[in-house]
Amino acid sequence: MLRWVLIAYGVLCLIGAVILFAAHVTTALVIYLAINGVLIAGGILFERSGYRSQVNRTQGKWQPTGERFNDPTTGQVVEVYYNPQTGERDYRESSHQD
Repeated sequence: MLRWVLIAYGVLCLIGAVILFAAHVTTALVIYLAINGVLIAGGILFERSGYRSQVNRTQGKWQPTGERFNDPTTGQVVEVYYNPQTGERDYRESSHQD
């Protein structure tokens, strides 16, 4: 919910900057609103792309660790796999539910 509120705030800042700019108001407020809107809305929209790196499932021998948990984002059961060659961990949706 907070994510959507922040996105809406960022978009409103951008809309305000455009309206003020169209009204030929050239003050620091227009610049502030535009930068604020881009940073907040853009940051929230693109922040999830950097959390988890992509693993190469074809390299090495992946072993199940026995760890399983419910992913709070998707509600799905997730199993953890480990690659002893690279030390990477991979989180995969479980093929069977508890």
